[in-house]
Amino acid sequence: MEKSCSLLIHFDKGTPALANEIKEALEGSDVPAKVDAMKKAVMLLLNGETLPQLFITIIRYVLPSEDHTIQKLLLLYLEIIEKTDSKGRVLPEMILICQNLRNNLQHPNEYIRGVTLRFLCWLNEVDIIEPLIPSIMSNLEHRHPYVRRNAILAVMAVYKLPQGEQLLADAPEKIENVLTTEQDPSAKRNAFLMLFQCAQERAINYLLTHVDRVSDWGDLLQMVVLDLVRKVCRTNKGEKGKYIKIIISLLNSPSAAVVYECAGTLVSLSSAPTAIRAAANTYCQLLQSQSDNNVKLIVLDRLNELKSSHREIMVDMIMDVLRALSSPNLDIRRKTLDIVLELITPRNINEVVLTLKKEVMKTQSGELEKNGEYRQMLIQAIHSCAVKFPEVASTVVHLLMDFLGDNNVASAIDVVVFVREIIETNPKLRVSIVTRLLDTFYQIRAARVCSCALWIIGEYCISLSEVESGIATIKQCLGDLPFYSASEEGEANDSSKKSQQINSTTVSSRRPAVLADGTYATQSAASETAFSPPTVVQGSLTTGNLRSLLLTGDFFLGAVVACTLTKLILRLEEVQPSKVEVNKATTNALLIIVSMIQLGQSSALPHPIDNDSYDRMVLCVRLLCNTGTEVRKIWLNSCHESFVKMLSDKQMRETEEIKAKAQISHSQPDDLIDFYHLKSRRGMSQLELEDAVQDDLKRATGEFVKDESDANKLNRVLQLTGFSDPVYAEAYVTVHHYDIVLDVTVINRTKETLQNLCLELATMGDLKLVERPQNYTLAPESSKQIKANIKVSSTETGVIFGNIVYETSNVFDRMVVVLNDIHIDIMDYISPAVCSDAAFRTMWAEFEWENKVAVNTVIQGEKDFLDHIIKSTNMKCLTALSALEGECGFLAANLYAKSVFGEDALVNVSIEKQADSKLSGYIRIRSKTQGIALSLGDKITLKQKGGS
Repeated sequence: MEKSCSLLIHFDKGTPALANEIKEALEGSDVPAKVDAMKKAVMLLLNGETLPQLFITIIRYVLPSEDHTIQKLLLLYLEIIEKTDSKGRVLPEMILICQNLRNNLQHPNEYIRGVTLRFLCWLNEVDIIEPLIPSIMSNLEHRHPYVRRNAILAVMAVYKLPQGEQLLADAPEKIENVLTTEQDPSAKRNAFLMLFQCAQERAINYLLTHVDRVSDWGDLLQMVVLDLVRKVCRTNKGEKGKYIKIIISLLNSPSAAVVYECAGTLVSLSSAPTAIRAAANTYCQLLQSQSDNNVKLIVLDRLNELKSSHREIMVDMIMDVLRALSSPNLDIRRKTLDIVLELITPRNINEVVLTLKKEVMKTQSGELEKNGEYRQMLIQAIHSCAVKFPEVASTVVHLLMDFLGDNNVASAIDVVVFVREIIETNPKLRVSIVTRLLDTFYQIRAARVCSCALWIIGEYCISLSEVESGIATIKQCLGDLPFYSASEEGEANDSSKKSQQINSTTVSSRRPAVLADGTYATQSAASETAFSPPTVVQGSLTTGNLRSLLLTGDFFLGAVVACTLTKLILRLEEVQPSKVEVNKATTNALLIIVSMIQLGQSSALPHPIDNDSYDRMVLCVRLLCNTGTEVRKIWLNSCHESFVKMLSDKQMRETEEIKAKAQISHSQPDDLIDFYHLKSRRGMSQLELEDAVQDDLKRATGEFVKDESDANKLNRVLQLTGFSDPVYAEAYVTVHHYDIVLDVTVINRTKETLQNLCLELATMGDLKLVERPQNYTLAPESSKQIKANIKVSSTETGVIFGNIVYETSNVFDRMVVVLNDIHIDIMDYISPAVCSDAAFRTMWAEFEWENKVAVNTVIQGEKDFLDHIIKSTNMKCLTALSALEGECGFLAANLYAKSVFGEDALVNVSIEKQADSKLSGYIRIRSKTQGIALSLGDKITLKQKGGS
């Protein structure tokens, strides 16, 4: 079994050294060879080897050495080896090392004294330590601070032993004397730490006696003072006032670590506005002064916690938090924006939006990497601000529309979605937005952005001039007709190889050329090639964006163009009194749509038009040829109503999420409330008065967090052994982020005393035991509480297994009771989370691990099955409730959750009801790591049938 050591050493088990080789090297006189041999011996011992034959060799040849490295390695060796027998008695040969330790404690070299004193901190054997007590105490007065600080730690370690108070009865008094006279900061810190842990009253008296000088102490000592203050205030809340004054005085410390701990201590001990404001100010100052990105992220986490519990105070700090955007790190910027967006109020919205606009303009410089991603984050933040406060939309929408042609497609999509929402929620901006969109439409290069922009043009161009401008803009961006010539169709087969080498971007036999003076002219290409690919007829090089996208085979965009033209023609019929103009525009629209259909059916492109786009275009042709009143109503009114309903559903969903995040408080009518107005205020500071008010408010509103209910605790108790076993054991499992704590109750059900009882545990998966198992003696029919800590490193279902080993006086062999396995559930690590549809799709495309689970359930309702999966997997449904309504026989929904390790879990549920009323389909899980995909799949397979 692996052994613990105060030094972490990497060891490669590939070629372990032989004990004989180590022994020969130790017996030689070559110092480097001895050092190497001692290192190998320590590594082997740490990895479970015993090497009993080396002990006498080390005592004879290594112990007398004067080399400092060898002496340090010798102490590591002595720390690791077993020093007691099976009954807990010190081995006789250990007496051999006592004299050497005494000599080291009296050695003229301070390093030898210091490392030996440090070694004594790890010893638990009283028989070895007792003869060394006088030497340890004499080192408290050594001239060198390195020796004194380690001597204090050794005294503290000895005093903490079960028999320590008998060995060093006057230790607290002597350490207090040392603390009074000591000048070295580290030694002083160690002395105060010893009093804090071993004689708390003496530490408190010393602190209160020197309360005016605390700010002048070293940062190491100040950190221990803060630990003491936290402990005292939690046990005795009545004295909180005088200690909080000490914390506030330390907020001016030059040490960033002390200031950070002060702020955290203030928040944990007080809810008074003055204290919270001081802590928030401190965090904001650290955010600006510290250059380390990790420090900034940690401070932002603390500010985020303050935002959740003290939002009204954090609102005043919003501009200080925004200064963190000056950092080039995207994670810091993202976290800063997340905090700021939840602190926006009508008072500060204008300042925040102005700052965000300045940041957007900075991203145009192109000097920094990932400017596109940062711009996208800013656009999303401005979008959120404009949705919450529509009055600021007019100040930002025109600036953002300059980025519709952004090379970062995601950023451009965010802009056009923002414009689409603002134009509906802000009717006053409709005219200016439509005009600006028509002016900048030619700059758009992404098909998805074009599609959304075309929908806006078709839906919100209402007046005659807007409709005519919309039609003209689309015609200009499509270029001249046809998209291909008939001669090209005939020559396509003969010239297929040649045509594949030509980059088809335009359709005319004429193309623009740039003259010497910078103007455009057209030249014929008929004489240059026997086959002319489609080319733009004429115009500036910035036009023709729709045409170039169509010629790449994007006929979904073509269908959107057809629908937009149809809407514009239908609206033109309403606003244009001249029938001649209407007929002319209808004819042109029909010609464009038919040309796109012909292009899709020709062999000029490698891929023909898809059926959906073809059906959509044909529908538009039929509609333009014969328009009915009902159809006109559907195209001009119903589409807009659907969009309005989608926005209202989105707003409702966001409101529900905000309510869900709010803390649910319950207070009983008979809960005790202390009215501080009726109490004596003598000696109470303003901070204490504020604290009393806040505590009363929390009691009245039930904001104090209740402990976990007894029913939930019982659900976490697992039986480890049978009722008929001589030793009964059960465990209460607590999972807290990266830690699992097993609180194991062991009961001796026999009439005999169990000796050397040991709870031996092992793990499978990404779990790691933290502590070595200890031996206990259990009296007849008595019980023992044993705690085991386990570290978790990933979201993967792990297994803890083991046994209980013990001895009795009647049986010489050790008895073993095998324990039931403890399965650590993935549900303890993941929690529901929210992300945008675009982010979900991006992660779905990027994640490489997928687990596909076939639906096999007795549940017959599609919605019922989805609700059961959501409850079983502890995930959040991202699909809107309106999209899940109705009875259509099939259902598709996206679920999302995030683990405590920052891992994303994506689930897509696609189910269909069969003729026999049974559900069929698949549940697909995707994640970045294999563990979470497999664990979630196993969980769904187990739970989907409708079991508990």
